[in-house]
Amino acid sequence: MNPDELEQGWRAAAGAVLRGPRLQALARRLADEEAAGVAVYPSPTCRLRALALTPFASVRVVILGQDPYHGPGQANGLAFAVPPGVRPPPSLQNILRERAEDLGGAASAPADLAAWARGGVLLLNRVLTVRAGQPASHAGLGWEALTDRCLEALACQGRPLVFMGWGAQAQAALAPLRARAGERHLWLFSPHPSPLSAHRGFFGSRPFSRANAFLTSHGEAPIDW
Repeated sequence: MNPDELEQGWRAAAGAVLRGPRLQALARRLADEEAAGVAVYPSPTCRLRALALTPFASVRVVILGQDPYHGPGQANGLAFAVPPGVRPPPSLQNILRERAEDLGGAASAPADLAAWARGGVLLLNRVLTVRAGQPASHAGLGWEALTDRCLEALACQGRPLVFMGWGAQAQAALAPLRARAGERHLWLFSPHPSPLSAHRGFFGSRPFSRANAFLTSHGEAPIDW
Protein backbone atom coordinates (compact mmCIF):
# COMPACT_ATOMS: atom_id res chain seq x y z
CA MET A 1 0.00 0.00 0.00
CA ASN A 2 2.34 2.63 -1.31
CA PRO A 3 0.79 6.14 -1.39
CA ASP A 4 3.17 7.08 -4.19
CA GLU A 5 1.23 4.69 -6.46
CA LEU A 6 -1.87 6.88 -6.19
CA GLU A 7 -2.57 9.73 -8.56
CA GLN A 8 -1.91 13.23 -7.27
CA GLY A 9 -5.46 14.05 -6.15
CA TRP A 10 -5.81 10.95 -3.98
CA ARG A 11 -2.29 11.39 -2.63
CA ALA A 12 -3.23 14.86 -1.45
CA ALA A 13 -6.52 13.64 0.02
CA ALA A 14 -5.43 10.43 1.70
CA GLY A 15 -1.69 9.89 1.38
CA ALA A 16 -1.09 10.78 5.02
CA VAL A 17 -3.52 8.06 6.12
CA LEU A 18 -1.80 5.47 3.95
CA ARG A 19 1.53 6.40 5.50
CA GLY A 20 0.08 6.35 9.02
CA PRO A 21 0.56 3.64 11.65
CA ARG A 22 -2.90 2.09 11.34
CA LEU A 23 -2.57 1.34 7.63
CA GLN A 24 1.00 0.17 8.06
CA ALA A 25 -0.18 -2.25 10.76
CA LEU A 26 -2.94 -3.43 8.43
CA ALA A 27 -0.39 -4.06 5.67
CA ARG A 28 1.63 -6.23 8.04
CA ARG A 29 -1.52 -8.09 9.10
CA LEU A 30 -2.44 -8.87 5.50
CA ALA A 31 1.11 -9.99 4.71
CA ASP A 32 1.09 -12.30 7.73
CA GLU A 33 -2.26 -13.82 6.76
CA GLU A 34 -1.13 -14.48 3.21
CA ALA A 35 2.21 -15.91 4.39
CA ALA A 36 0.20 -18.31 6.56
CA GLY A 37 -1.72 -19.51 3.50
CA VAL A 38 -4.91 -17.52 4.02
CA ALA A 39 -6.57 -16.49 0.75
CA VAL A 40 -7.27 -12.77 0.78
CA TYR A 41 -9.35 -11.07 -1.90
CA PRO A 42 -8.79 -9.13 -4.08
CA SER A 43 -5.13 -9.51 -5.06
CA PRO A 44 -2.71 -6.82 -3.81
CA THR A 45 -2.59 -5.13 -7.22
CA CYS A 46 -6.37 -4.57 -7.15
CA ARG A 47 -6.87 -3.31 -3.61
CA LEU A 48 -6.65 0.38 -4.52
CA ARG A 49 -8.13 -0.10 -7.99
CA ALA A 50 -11.18 2.07 -7.31
CA LEU A 51 -8.90 5.03 -6.63
CA ALA A 52 -6.66 4.19 -9.58
CA LEU A 53 -9.47 4.08 -12.14
CA THR A 54 -11.29 7.18 -10.89
CA PRO A 55 -8.96 10.12 -10.13
CA PHE A 56 -10.09 12.45 -7.37
CA ALA A 57 -10.87 15.34 -9.70
CA SER A 58 -12.88 13.06 -12.02
CA VAL A 59 -15.32 11.78 -9.38
CA ARG A 60 -18.91 12.78 -10.05
CA VAL A 61 -20.77 9.90 -8.40
CA VAL A 62 -19.83 7.76 -5.40
CA ILE A 63 -21.34 4.30 -4.92
CA LEU A 64 -20.33 2.97 -1.51
CA GLY A 65 -20.13 -0.78 -0.91
CA GLN A 66 -19.29 -2.77 2.20
CA ASP A 67 -16.43 -5.17 1.49
CA PRO A 68 -15.28 -7.28 -1.49
CA TYR A 69 -16.92 -10.46 -2.66
CA HIS A 70 -15.45 -13.38 -0.73
CA GLY A 71 -15.67 -16.08 -3.40
CA PRO A 72 -12.70 -17.08 -5.57
CA GLY A 73 -12.29 -15.00 -8.70
CA GLN A 74 -15.07 -12.53 -7.87
CA ALA A 75 -13.45 -9.44 -6.30
CA ASN A 76 -11.85 -7.01 -8.74
CA GLY A 77 -11.30 -3.94 -6.54
CA LEU A 78 -14.52 -2.14 -7.52
CA ALA A 79 -17.59 -2.21 -5.30
CA PHE A 80 -20.30 -4.60 -6.57
CA ALA A 81 -18.29 -5.48 -9.73
CA VAL A 82 -16.77 -8.78 -10.88
CA PRO A 83 -14.10 -9.52 -13.50
CA PRO A 84 -15.09 -10.13 -17.12
CA GLY A 85 -16.54 -13.59 -17.67
CA VAL A 86 -17.64 -14.06 -14.05
CA ARG A 87 -21.35 -14.52 -13.45
CA PRO A 88 -22.76 -11.42 -11.72
CA PRO A 89 -23.73 -12.11 -8.10
CA PRO A 90 -27.36 -11.44 -7.17
CA SER A 91 -26.80 -7.88 -5.90
CA LEU A 92 -25.08 -6.90 -9.13
CA GLN A 93 -27.81 -8.57 -11.17
CA ASN A 94 -30.33 -6.40 -9.33
CA ILE A 95 -28.25 -3.25 -9.90
CA LEU A 96 -28.13 -3.96 -13.63
CA ARG A 97 -31.84 -4.75 -13.66
CA GLU A 98 -32.63 -1.42 -12.01
CA ARG A 99 -30.34 0.36 -14.45
CA ALA A 100 -32.20 -1.22 -17.39
CA GLU A 101 -35.61 -0.33 -15.95
CA ASP A 102 -34.47 3.20 -15.09
CA LEU A 103 -32.70 4.07 -18.33
CA GLY A 104 -33.83 1.44 -20.81
CA GLY A 105 -31.61 -1.09 -22.54
CA ALA A 106 -30.40 -4.53 -21.56
CA ALA A 107 -29.82 -5.67 -18.00
CA SER A 108 -26.70 -7.54 -19.13
CA ALA A 109 -24.26 -4.62 -19.18
CA PRO A 110 -20.57 -5.47 -18.61
CA ALA A 111 -20.36 -6.67 -15.02
CA ASP A 112 -16.80 -5.46 -14.39
CA LEU A 113 -18.16 -1.86 -14.22
CA ALA A 114 -14.76 -0.48 -15.26
CA ALA A 115 -16.42 1.81 -17.79
CA TRP A 116 -18.44 3.38 -14.98
CA ALA A 117 -15.28 3.87 -12.94
CA ARG A 118 -13.39 5.47 -15.81
CA GLY A 119 -16.42 7.67 -16.48
CA GLY A 120 -16.44 9.28 -13.04
CA VAL A 121 -18.19 6.75 -10.77
CA LEU A 122 -16.12 5.92 -7.68
CA LEU A 123 -17.05 2.32 -6.85
CA LEU A 124 -15.55 2.24 -3.36
CA ASN A 125 -15.92 -0.47 -0.76
CA ARG A 126 -15.52 0.82 2.79
CA VAL A 127 -13.31 -2.22 3.54
CA LEU A 128 -10.95 -3.17 0.73
CA THR A 129 -10.04 -6.79 1.53
CA VAL A 130 -11.71 -9.93 2.84
CA ARG A 131 -10.69 -13.48 3.74
CA ALA A 132 -11.96 -16.18 1.43
CA GLY A 133 -15.40 -17.34 2.50
CA GLN A 134 -15.59 -14.93 5.44
CA PRO A 135 -17.61 -11.80 4.71
CA ALA A 136 -16.70 -8.74 6.81
CA SER A 137 -13.62 -10.57 8.13
CA HIS A 138 -11.39 -7.49 7.67
CA ALA A 139 -13.89 -4.95 8.98
CA GLY A 140 -12.44 -2.80 11.74
CA LEU A 141 -8.81 -3.55 10.90
CA GLY A 142 -8.00 -0.13 9.45
CA TRP A 143 -9.34 0.19 5.93
CA GLU A 144 -12.11 2.46 7.18
CA ALA A 145 -9.55 5.10 8.14
CA LEU A 146 -8.53 5.35 4.49
CA THR A 147 -11.91 5.08 2.82
CA ASP A 148 -13.61 7.43 5.27
CA ARG A 149 -10.89 9.99 4.59
CA CYS A 150 -11.45 9.65 0.84
CA LEU A 151 -15.19 10.17 1.30
CA GLU A 152 -14.65 13.13 3.60
CA ALA A 153 -12.30 14.80 1.13
CA LEU A 154 -14.85 14.42 -1.63
CA ALA A 155 -17.76 15.68 0.46
CA CYS A 156 -15.83 18.74 1.67
CA GLN A 157 -14.72 20.03 -1.73
CA GLY A 158 -16.87 22.45 -3.64
CA ARG A 159 -18.13 20.50 -6.64
CA PRO A 160 -21.64 19.05 -6.30
CA LEU A 161 -21.47 15.25 -6.31
CA VAL A 162 -23.88 12.34 -6.03
CA PHE A 163 -23.45 9.92 -3.12
CA MET A 164 -25.33 6.62 -3.30
CA GLY A 165 -25.81 4.70 -0.06
CA TRP A 166 -27.50 1.34 -0.60
CA GLY A 167 -28.29 -0.36 2.69
CA ALA A 168 -27.95 0.54 6.35
CA GLN A 169 -24.16 0.20 6.57
CA ALA A 170 -23.46 2.51 3.64
CA GLN A 171 -26.00 5.03 4.89
CA ALA A 172 -24.50 5.03 8.37
CA ALA A 173 -21.06 5.75 6.90
CA LEU A 174 -22.36 8.60 4.74
CA ALA A 175 -24.75 10.19 7.25
CA PRO A 176 -22.08 12.18 9.14
CA LEU A 177 -20.78 13.58 5.86
CA ARG A 178 -24.28 14.57 4.83
CA ALA A 179 -24.77 16.37 8.12
CA ARG A 180 -21.55 18.34 7.60
CA ALA A 181 -21.63 18.96 3.86
CA GLY A 182 -25.35 19.62 3.58
CA GLU A 183 -27.48 19.45 0.49
CA ARG A 184 -25.08 20.85 -2.07
CA HIS A 185 -24.56 17.18 -2.90
CA LEU A 186 -27.28 14.69 -3.84
CA TRP A 187 -27.64 11.86 -1.33
CA LEU A 188 -29.49 8.87 -2.77
CA PHE A 189 -30.26 6.41 0.03
CA SER A 190 -32.24 3.21 -0.53
CA PRO A 191 -32.33 -0.41 0.62
CA HIS A 192 -29.45 -2.64 -0.42
CA PRO A 193 -29.77 -4.33 -3.85
CA SER A 194 -29.40 -7.81 -2.36
CA PRO A 195 -32.26 -10.27 -2.95
CA LEU A 196 -33.23 -9.89 0.71
CA SER A 197 -33.97 -6.18 0.44
CA ALA A 198 -34.11 -5.02 -3.18
CA HIS A 199 -37.91 -5.31 -3.27
CA ARG A 200 -38.19 -3.03 -0.22
CA GLY A 201 -37.30 0.08 -2.19
CA PHE A 202 -34.15 -0.40 -4.23
CA PHE A 203 -36.21 -1.44 -7.23
CA GLY A 204 -37.92 1.66 -8.51
CA SER A 205 -35.52 4.08 -6.78
CA ARG A 206 -34.17 5.21 -10.18
CA PRO A 207 -30.72 6.22 -8.90
CA PHE A 208 -29.13 6.42 -12.34
CA SER A 209 -31.53 8.88 -13.94
CA ARG A 210 -31.77 10.91 -10.73
CA ALA A 211 -27.98 11.18 -10.56
CA ASN A 212 -27.77 12.34 -14.17
CA ALA A 213 -30.58 14.86 -13.71
CA PHE A 214 -28.74 16.35 -10.74
CA LEU A 215 -25.40 16.48 -12.55
CA THR A 216 -26.78 18.14 -15.65
CA SER A 217 -28.71 20.67 -13.54
CA HIS A 218 -25.35 21.73 -12.08
CA GLY A 219 -23.58 21.98 -15.42
CA GLU A 220 -21.87 18.59 -15.20
CA ALA A 221 -21.93 15.94 -17.92
CA PRO A 222 -24.16 12.95 -17.20
CA ILE A 223 -22.71 9.53 -16.51
CA ASP A 224 -22.77 7.04 -19.38
CA TRP A 225 -24.34 4.21 -17.43
